[in-house]
Amino acid sequence: MEIHDALERADQEAFTKEPPKTLKGQIGYLLKQMKTSKAVAAELGITADSVNRYRRGARKHPPKDIQQKIDAAVRSRWQPGVRKRQRKQAATTGGITVETRARFGYTAPVGTTDDGRFRRLTVHLPPVYAQRLFDARDAGATDQEMREIIAEGFKEVYFQDGGARAMGLSEVEINEIDYLDVSF
Repeated sequence: MEIHDALERADQEAFTKEPPKTLKGQIGYLLKQMKTSKAVAAELGITADSVNRYRRGARKHPPKDIQQKIDAAVRSRWQPGVRKRQRKQAATTGGITVETRARFGYTAPVGTTDDGRFRRLTVHLPPVYAQRLFDARDAGATDQEMREIIAEGFKEVYFQDGGARAMGLSEVEINEIDYLDVSF
């Protein structure tokens, strides 16, 4: 889920206002979004009574794993309009920038090397690839399917330079990812 996580981080960089930091503020925000303590409890894997104790301030320090779930739930729902605008701009005009250190393998013509090796690349992919990534993520695509979209973009933009070189290159694969970051 490396690519999904990278897209989520890029989404969160678009925030114009920081999400609530206090436990009471976070629980209050989740209650406003999800309407009931029971729904919040189901999302966090705790009881509705615990949600109400956090909301009232009767319990101030949840276990670390529950606090992480609360943070993630708030961030995933925070400023949906801002996130939607950023994604739309990336998918229509801006594109996305992918920075990675990964092992790339490729299929090349006879007489050339197709030995995969680690490369550190920062490549700006056109809007069509951003749209394909967002659509794939929304459709529940696997990390491998999203890797294939990025690899196709790297093939076109980086390896073939938009059709100026390496025309015999038929396929590019991302085999191992050391790290991957996305911005748009």
